[in-house]
Amino acid sequence: MEEIRVLIADDEKEIRDLLKKYLEREMYKVDTAVHGEEALQLFGQNKYNLVILDLMMPKVDGMEVCRRLRNISNVPILMLTAKDNEVDKIVGLSIGADDYITKPFSINEVVARVKALMRRFLVLGSETTENSEGSTQEKALIKYKGLTMDLKTYSVHVAGEEIQLTGKEAQLLTFFITNPGQVFTKTQLFRNVWDSDYLEDDNTVMVHIRKLRKKIEADPSNPQFIQTVWGIGYKFVGEKDDE
Repeated sequence: MEEIRVLIADDEKEIRDLLKKYLEREMYKVDTAVHGEEALQLFGQNKYNLVILDLMMPKVDGMEVCRRLRNISNVPILMLTAKDNEVDKIVGLSIGADDYITKPFSINEVVARVKALMRRFLVLGSETTENSEGSTQEKALIKYKGLTMDLKTYSVHVAGEEIQLTGKEAQLLTFFITNPGQVFTKTQLFRNVWDSDYLEDDNTVMVHIRKLRKKIEADPSNPQFIQTVWGIGYKFVGEKDDE
């Protein structure tokens, strides 16, 4: 099994040590950074499967680290914040964070969120057939008019152009595209994509859908693929490409 490596960036030693201790119990290899500048240096030197970022850090804050990482990677990012502020949460999600958790937190909840992010990120596309190589690839590749997604690689093309998605955006699109025509509430989407039954607020789902629409829709204000079902939730629609 491939080693899973996690980077934790937080200027509070107690939190770094606590998270490191519990994640290592899950057999993850964990590196820590005391500020954003060190986190960026470590990320440039090593390959990580997940990053945990504190929002408020010296030198380079968590928001800026997240923004820079999103320019070069779709690694899952979990934000830690001492601020119970709606704006901070929305901004964190809008710049590419996959999830967030507010301090003080339950260590078991953090571990559960990490495991959920890793599970979604690592097993995407594993539900393919084990026949010939061609059959596996065919099932992993889903084509709609104007939109193609490879479920094994997160690769997404819109009108022939490759689109870069974050890990959570790719997971959300995967869920939609593999359940076409079905209407899902925000709670159902959160339960299936975030792998959690507790939806703290609607913005988590709404922000990710808004970001995803901006990337895959020709006109995000009049979406072709991810449509709003007023009063209920969202559904994915589209004309299958049989070629």
